[in-house]
Amino acid sequence: MYDLIIIGAGPAGFGASIYASRYKIKHLVIGKEFGGQIIKTSRIENWPGFESITGPELVQKFSDQAKKLGAEIINDEVKEIGRKEDFFEVETVMGTRYEAKNIILSLGMKPRKLNIPGEDDFVGKGVSYCAICDAMFFRGKDVAVIGGGDSAAKAAIHLGEFAEKVHIFYLKDKLIMEPALVDIIKQNNKIEMIPSGGIVEIKGENKVSEIVYNSEEGCKATPVAGVFVEIGSVPGVEIARQIGVETDKEGYIIINEDQSTNVPGIFAAGDVTTGSNKIRQLVTATAEGAVAASSVYQKIKLKK
Repeated sequence: MYDLIIIGAGPAGFGASIYASRYKIKHLVIGKEFGGQIIKTSRIENWPGFESITGPELVQKFSDQAKKLGAEIINDEVKEIGRKEDFFEVETVMGTRYEAKNIILSLGMKPRKLNIPGEDDFVGKGVSYCAICDAMFFRGKDVAVIGGGDSAAKAAIHLGEFAEKVHIFYLKDKLIMEPALVDIIKQNNKIEMIPSGGIVEIKGENKVSEIVYNSEEGCKATPVAGVFVEIGSVPGVEIARQIGVETDKEGYIIINEDQSTNVPGIFAAGDVTTGSNKIRQLVTATAEGAVAASSVYQKIKLKK
């Protein structure tokens, strides 16, 4: 029996684990993908203390610190959470069951899909949701990045180190990239920004060969070998809903100031919550994890 199980091994999960260890809370971290979204980030420049660091490097530092403090970390995926009399039972995809008095949900986000013809057909055959994972496979080729936000900009900049040409397709009047990122893009003659009325279809035979989009002149097609979808994320809250955790209309877990949810004993932290004014940044995710661990500690203390 653990005092705490942390579900998710991203920044919020590691933040919670580090503080749980400092509070001497017996806990377990279960994560399908260590690092969450930042493992797919080629360059992080807003983490205090580092002018620039890659996502994988920072994840390794998080993991090393958590383990050094005594964290037990398991690479697995939680399938179900069950409520018992005064504790929770957590079952994983690999069939293992764990028991805990408290749970912190640091479930993170999943890539938002375009939901257009060809997208699902070519996943792994040219369609990707992770530039840092797959950029190397498109060395010397033309690729498309879909999106008008910071994630699209960072993906395009990273892809520019490998691809021959990078086309950024964004919805007209919906360009929301940081000015600093736009400046970098403008200085790179490999990257072209294309306003559009939306992506219509991804075409190909056994792999991606072109992308079809709406323009002011009508429907157009651009030959590309890869399509990187960077249009945001949606919260991964399926297992939270199983046990009755409340979410808002957008699907984010509703939390109180102490990171608690409507279900006693269940806390939530990170991008999946309604906290931190919904800015969803690395620094706020780790901070929410720390607050959640502190709240668990206060709850344990009250019961002694």
